[in-house]
Amino acid sequence: MRIAVDAMGGDFAPREIIEGAVFAQAKLDLDVALVGDRDAIAAYLKQHNYKESDRLTIVPAEGTIDMHEEPLEGLRKKPRSSIAVSMDLVKRKEADAVVCAGHTGAAMAAALLRLGRLPGVDRPAIGALLPTLIPHKPVLLLDVGANVDCRPKFLEQFATMGLLYSQYALGVKEPRLGLLNIGEEACKGNDLAIRVHQALQDNPHVPFAGNAEGRDVISGQFDVIICDGFMGNVLLKFAEGVGQVAMQILKEELPQGWQGKLGTFLLRPNLKKVKERMDADEYGGALLLGVAGVCVIAHGSSKANSIYNAIRVAKDAVDNQVLDRIRGQIKAQTSIPASIPSAVPDIDAPDDPPT
Repeated sequence: MRIAVDAMGGDFAPREIIEGAVFAQAKLDLDVALVGDRDAIAAYLKQHNYKESDRLTIVPAEGTIDMHEEPLEGLRKKPRSSIAVSMDLVKRKEADAVVCAGHTGAAMAAALLRLGRLPGVDRPAIGALLPTLIPHKPVLLLDVGANVDCRPKFLEQFATMGLLYSQYALGVKEPRLGLLNIGEEACKGNDLAIRVHQALQDNPHVPFAGNAEGRDVISGQFDVIICDGFMGNVLLKFAEGVGQVAMQILKEELPQGWQGKLGTFLLRPNLKKVKERMDADEYGGALLLGVAGVCVIAHGSSKANSIYNAIRVAKDAVDNQVLDRIRGQIKAQTSIPASIPSAVPDIDAPDDPPT
């Protein structure tokens, strides 16, 4: 297996990206293609005694898409940017997956333009894993930012893709699906939520467990929760903020002095487990589901450990043939007829730039 890694994308590129990629190459026993400025990547490898080989290669690219640039315009002006070249490797089957921590909009635009959508998928969705109250049982939340406005059939497709990913990549035998809403009752929510709720209830292929309120997201009673990208992104950023606040409060409230240091030393194994359960870096990146290639989008502030885990997520998706499973089932499992009017204005999916 060969993973293309955009070495120039992210706040700490290329240092942390290369560190995480080199560790993943050795730990996960796969090949890594570092895509970006050849001189900068080679200099870092040499400085830290890493050697370029058949399993750790450099693929040259020219420039990156900066965060202030509009995605499509940036890709048009920079067709040889690191994210574009990374996607091209997957398109030409010279890599099995791509991992990037740069401009999320540019990554999604490049994936749509270079790889295209899977047949039967109207909109790709970004799926992110969040910790829950049950150890080692994260919940998959999608969409978390790819689609601000959604039609009912988009969310039903998110459900199918999320369930397949949860089952085959995360190992959940019978995943439970929830719809993010403001109440448990079927009549609660806006027009979109009510219509999606009814469609999921009527879909025999979907194990729909009902609405999930905000407090239910981290309860562990759901394995997959679907929503539009606006709600999902707000919830994801809020969860990241809560995790950071909790860890900061824990540090500030630990007793001071020699007694505090002794207590902290004794609690160190437990505190390490707490950090691992709450740290977003442990979950790697978010998988872009619905495009014709495995694409993992890591956080812009990713450090080496997060990049390692993002590559692990990509490897798991390839190993478990998530793309083939989605390709084979997405059409059969979508029950919302195209003739039903939508609360969201009709948009021609192929011509829409990603948000």
